[in-house]
Order: sequence, then C-alpha cells, then structure tokens
Amino acid sequence: MISKPRVLIVYVLLISALFFVYFHQTVAVPVAKPLEEIPGSFGAWHMISQEYFDDRVLAVLQPTDYISRIYANDKGGTVSFYLGYHAGGADSGPIHSPKHCLPGSGWQEISSQVMTIAGPSMDIPVVAAIYQMGDRHELFLYFFKVRGALLTNEYRLKIYEVVNSIFFNRRESAFIRISTSYEGDKMSAMTAARDFLQDVYPWIDQVLPK
Repeated sequence: MISKPRVLIVYVLLISALFFVYFHQTVAVPVAKPLEEIPGSFGAWHMISQEYFDDRVLAVLQPTDYISRIYANDKGGTVSFYLGYHAGGADSGPIHSPKHCLPGSGWQEISSQVMTIAGPSMDIPVVAAIYQMGDRHELFLYFFKVRGALLTNEYRLKIYEVVNSIFFNRRESAFIRISTSYEGDKMSAMTAARDFLQDVYPWIDQVLPK
C-alpha cells in the first residue's frame, strides 16, 4: 500500500508540473547573424539559385528564418542546401523531420544510417538517407542543432528542447539538410554532399546561436 505522504508528494509534483507548463514561456532566441550572411560563394562552391517559399509553405514549416539554395562546384557536383531556424517563441513552429515529410510527399525511403563526417574543427554526425520517387534517387544528409549540440534523432531533439526550456528558458533549434540527385553513381553524390557540408559548416556555426 502506498503511504499517504508519498501520494501527497506525487500530487504536489503533478500540480507543480502543470503550473510550470501553463505559466512557463520560453524566450525566442534570435540568430547570431542573419542566415543570408552565409555567402553565395565559398571554397569550391558557388550559388546558382535561391528559393523563397510562398505563404502556404511557410505556414506549414513555420521557420523564424531560413535559406534554401542550390550550389555547384567546378567538378560538376550540385547540391541543394536548406537551413531552417526555429527561435522557440510563440510564432515559431516545430521542426518537420524528413522521416515524416518525405514519405508524405511521395518519396520512398531506400536506406538510412547515422554516420560521422569530419568537419574543420569537429566531427559532424548526420543521417545519410536515400529516397526514391519513380526513377529519381536523392541522397540526403541532415541533422539538427540545439544550443551547440548536433543531433540525428528526432526524439533526442524533443528531449533537448524540453530540457533547455526548463533550465535555460530557451527552446531554439535548427534543421540542416543537404541533398543531391543521382542516377547510378551514389559515391559521387556522397562525395559532393560531404564536401559541401565540410565547406559550409563553419558558416552555419557562425550564424546560429551558441
């Protein structure tokens, strides 16, 4: 039989948690620099196009700031680069994971694994996933960044957001995705995506808050 003091403690904790959830408000954390300050040219890469989402897409994604660009290099590599930042305030929506969004858009997951890519100053954990739609194959490298932590798991992302909200009064997060199409040469696609991530990461680190 559970003693009355223990029951009382449980009730107090539950009530305290409810009060915290109801009254607690996280502070929106701005980017360290506007995402547009990521240059159009760096290393061997140069931007060939930039996409601006319409209101319908923005209403779904709800980023505080974002960039969506296509870069190419002199070796014939072409990659799509998306960085979506969510400041954690009332107007900021949650990150939409490719695991849910891509199948909903008609893509079929062929394979997915977590791997580590050597960055300029630190190793970068990423999800490396291949999706197919008809005859088209697309390689994706993506990860999440939360207060300096690099994550590849959606559940850990939610845990970090809640912990940061409780202890630091902030819940910002960022989603970084690099993708490239390929026909038969998957290794060339991986090389292009990896090289781009290694070159762009120092700029990502500069614009996102610590």
